[in-house]
Amino acid sequence: MDSSITDTKIKGVKLVQTTDFFYPNVDDPYWQGRISAANVLSDLYAMGVPDVDNVLMLLGICRDPRMLRSDRDAAARLMMEGFRDTCAQAGTCVKGGQTVMSPWFILGGVATTVQSSVAIIYPTASRPGDVLVLTKPLGTQVASNVHVWLKGREQKPERWDRVANIITEEEAVAAYETQILTMSRLNRTAAKLARKYGAHGCTDVTGFGLLGHAQNLASNQKRPVEFVIHTIPVIKKMADVNARVNYRLLEGKSAETSGGLLIALPRDRAHLLVDELQRLDGWPAWIVGDVQPTFDTTARTARIISDPTVVEVDYRSYDHWNEDGNAEVVGWEEGWERFADERDN
Repeated sequence: MDSSITDTKIKGVKLVQTTDFFYPNVDDPYWQGRISAANVLSDLYAMGVPDVDNVLMLLGICRDPRMLRSDRDAAARLMMEGFRDTCAQAGTCVKGGQTVMSPWFILGGVATTVQSSVAIIYPTASRPGDVLVLTKPLGTQVASNVHVWLKGREQKPERWDRVANIITEEEAVAAYETQILTMSRLNRTAAKLARKYGAHGCTDVTGFGLLGHAQNLASNQKRPVEFVIHTIPVIKKMADVNARVNYRLLEGKSAETSGGLLIALPRDRAHLLVDELQRLDGWPAWIVGDVQPTFDTTARTARIISDPTVVEVDYRSYDHWNEDGNAEVVGWEEGWERFADERDN
């Protein structure tokens, strides 16, 4: 399961808790903070728990002597700010944590809530006839690496040269900005809708890729079922890049960061969830697979069909949540100006 569930002294009340952390995978420390918080909270959302009672922040501050202290301090402050802002957006707050010196920046946390046992979506109840819904596009690992190759093309031109005839510099930046937006986006609305529409199981798609997490979810089912994935939504151009460098994206084995929820729910309710999520969050979701019966009573498996439908998901502009909670467009130059201001002050 994505979170631990512990009995409390109160009958019918459970303690739901998770912890996670990782290293920076984007350039902007503020957005890295937002991504890290969204990733931590997502494990609770995967249990159908939309309200988080407490968050602890875990921060490792880089002690690499090659990094100026002013840069280090500014990056740490902005990462913490982004983390706190996303927790506030989620209706919770950071109430403590731990900070250490580390060879690298590390950011993560612990998220905890107390929840009625009947309000938790246990990842065990999918049945033949259900469908699988995915609430974020895939391709974050590919988009992140393409951006690294673009930025480092003067030092290691051979990396960018491998894909330069497939994707333009502008498209590489647009894909990178899109993956930042999708990674920092909360799965909270999706968790609420999963409960509303009677989900039979749920997980979030992160480091093991779409297929890995689908297999893990399938293995926990009470009934013998097979998850058959027929559709793969991917950030625009990332499937083309993958065809050249092969991160096994279309095999469902490319790692994702702070990915979407993979939800098993009744077929007649899936379109309702997809449509409402689009209306509330402004982002699409997709019916990506079916839950099928299997005659092997010991089987609980997942697979991707040999020729899945690939849905290209268009780019989104880079934005920043202002003090009023509204999105405003901010280019990378302005993002780095904010970093410089924080560093110099």
